Amino acid sequence: MARLLVVDDERDILDLLARRLREDGHEVLSADSADTALALVRAHGLPDAVVLDVDLPGLDGFQLLSLLRQDGPGLRAVFITALWIEDVLGRIEEFAARYVAKPFTGAGLKAVVREALAA
Repeated sequence: MARLLVVDDERDILDLLARRLREDGHEVLSADSADTALALVRAHGLPDAVVLDVDLPGLDGFQLLSLLRQDGPGLRAVFITALWIEDVLGRIEEFAARYVAKPFTGAGLKAVVREALAA
């Protein structure tokens, strides 16, 4: 289906995200930090979409998406977050991105990623 870049600093969550998205037929590049994500993009090119945690060490998810969109302004994004404060939800909306709440279900994750790819 699509090539996805998945970024989360929690190894268990990263592995779960990657596994669920591979089950849905996607090729997944996994990164546990913004630096690793940027290195993967340099090596493999921009993905079709990115699934990323809001709260990453170093560069946060918003900063990472901003950098990625310098090379691909239309890059589709799905944020994974447990942060339900109005500021975070507003920023996700500003980025024209979708989001999945932690904890999430595999079916919910897959549905939101499909929606993002269809947009």
